[in-house]
Amino acid sequence: MYAAGDWVVYGTTGVCRVEAVGAPPFASDRLYYTLHPRQGSETIYAPVDGPAFIRPVLTRQEALALIDQIPQVCTLSTEGQAQRQLADLYRSVLGSHSCEELVQLIKTVYGKARAGKVDQEFRRRAEGLLHQELSVALGIPAEQVPDFITRRIETGGGPA
Repeated sequence: MYAAGDWVVYGTTGVCRVEAVGAPPFASDRLYYTLHPRQGSETIYAPVDGPAFIRPVLTRQEALALIDQIPQVCTLSTEGQAQRQLADLYRSVLGSHSCEELVQLIKTVYGKARAGKVDQEFRRRAEGLLHQELSVALGIPAEQVPDFITRRIETGGGPA
């Protein structure tokens, strides 16, 4: 169970801070997480024992290891896929909640000579989710994450 103050990845919402664990403002016998997304101002009430995906954000060490692996990450196989198939593939990547798969999607789109509207929309969503999580893990603003990644890869990792 998560505690107030923990950072978690919640479904496709992305990074949220657990504000409280307990009874929600509406009547219920169940325990709920009160979540506040990093991006946005809404409040989410998620049952502690509910079916929605929830996991802790990466640690700093896990985030640095992920960044160090980016040059070796393979792209997805999208050759000859129709737009609907491509969208389904990209949706499954977002639904995997895997940072490594988000990196694959992002690298795939950047590697295309002609990335279409579907490619760009899913790349933007994947980058948003990845950058939010890395921002929390590394303790830096989300807008600084791309430069951090570039510098780290260019210098070959090492202490950060």
